[in-house]
Amino acid sequence: MERNKPNTFFSKSLFLRGLKCYKSLYLQKYHPELKDELPESQQRLYETGFNVGCCARQLFPGGVEIPYERLSLQKQIQMTKEEIEHGTLTLYESAFQYNEIFIKSDILHKGSDGWELYEVKNALSIKDDNFHIEDVAIQYHVLRGSGLPVTKAFLVHLNGKYIKNGDIEIDKLFTIEDITESVKGKQPFIAEKVSEMKKMLMGDLPPIDIGKQCNLNGSCDFQQYCWQDIPDDSIFRLSGIGIDKYAYYQRGIIKLSEFPLDKLNSNQRIQAEAFLNKTDYLDKKTLKDFLASLWYPLCFLDFETYMCPIPIYDGSRPYQQIPFQYSLHILEHQGADIKHIEYLAEPNREPRKELLTTLLEHIPAESCVLMYTDFEKHRLRELAENFPEYSHEINRIIENLTDLAVPFRKRAYYHYAMNGSSSIKAVFPVLIPGESYGGLEINNGMMAMDAYFRMCQSKDTEEIEAIRKALLEYCYTDTLAMVKIFHKLRELAC
Repeated sequence: MERNKPNTFFSKSLFLRGLKCYKSLYLQKYHPELKDELPESQQRLYETGFNVGCCARQLFPGGVEIPYERLSLQKQIQMTKEEIEHGTLTLYESAFQYNEIFIKSDILHKGSDGWELYEVKNALSIKDDNFHIEDVAIQYHVLRGSGLPVTKAFLVHLNGKYIKNGDIEIDKLFTIEDITESVKGKQPFIAEKVSEMKKMLMGDLPPIDIGKQCNLNGSCDFQQYCWQDIPDDSIFRLSGIGIDKYAYYQRGIIKLSEFPLDKLNSNQRIQAEAFLNKTDYLDKKTLKDFLASLWYPLCFLDFETYMCPIPIYDGSRPYQQIPFQYSLHILEHQGADIKHIEYLAEPNREPRKELLTTLLEHIPAESCVLMYTDFEKHRLRELAENFPEYSHEINRIIENLTDLAVPFRKRAYYHYAMNGSSSIKAVFPVLIPGESYGGLEINNGMMAMDAYFRMCQSKDTEEIEAIRKALLEYCYTDTLAMVKIFHKLRELAC
């Protein structure tokens, strides 16, 4: 593989990439065109991180921001140096360079004992591994190396227990954790890794095979390139935990046809045998037992939700899933015509109470309510907490909830085309040939969340109406799919 002229300059993000995998760092430096396409959900994650970072600045108000748009790295570094020389006590996005490493720090604040480094994360807690510590440690390495006497290092993250009541209380919204000693202890490791990465970047592409690093702290964005030689019938097709797939891969056992099936758990063995024989699997007893647990009236319920790192409405927490839409299909009795009820909140209006009251109005008393996975159960429990005056009625619904995904997770029915998944997106087109979500403008929950945000931001009435129509169609399809899956399971059980 050809490359450009050797270049050992890198940023904090490139260093952190290198900690996960040297090959990924090399490809990013010399062949970024090989990266996988960035999903829209990842772009929203970046935007979310930016918004949280800006909000955290209120912990140290009155600081000076070092901009980055249309400014060279050297200009940013020079502006930072000038602000420090002028006596500025708080800097946002300050820029430094040392040993060919460029960083921008979220917040630098000069306290009574010296400069303090604050790294802001849009997470609810610090990860158990060293990733966040190493993030701050490389900044500390550069700051100290460039001559700034940093005395403290902190991680700032959202407080998942904070409940908004009135104006946002910044000091309660965020949790600040002192990680100074951990960061100092990482300095020999950081220096060693910086040296190794620079040496690696002077050579050829590292011969690093696929491994657990491919999914460390999120999937690598060079997977399509690195995994291009892995066959479709590989052991990595197997879903769930069980065997160490990488251990077998390293032993040369890659294809399912070569794998000792007796080493698999029951669900994985069903998946493997169905794939190898291109067939399906049916456990009628388990399926009949599931269907026997259901009763009429039978309701099929689906929520769509959005979440914000910084809560918008009173009584909500950071990243709380706020339902803004539901679809409800109802079968009063066997053979009855299907009824459909739906709700979609108006843009920029607290949706929860209106959504809840209309839902309680339309779900028949003592009906069996089917959901797909337990997502709706969690949302109903949160609604009961937010609106205790309705908790009795909500809890009666929760008591009568049943998960339609259960027979697929238990492999009461499995088809090789489901590819090990029990999700409705995998099950629906297999059980009901010719049906899918493919033709919908919105075809997954993340797209629905993004669409609702766009609808709230838009001033164009035609755009708002188009989004509204697409959201209603998607949510309607979810519960109609559940109805059709239910009827198909009854056929299979006969």
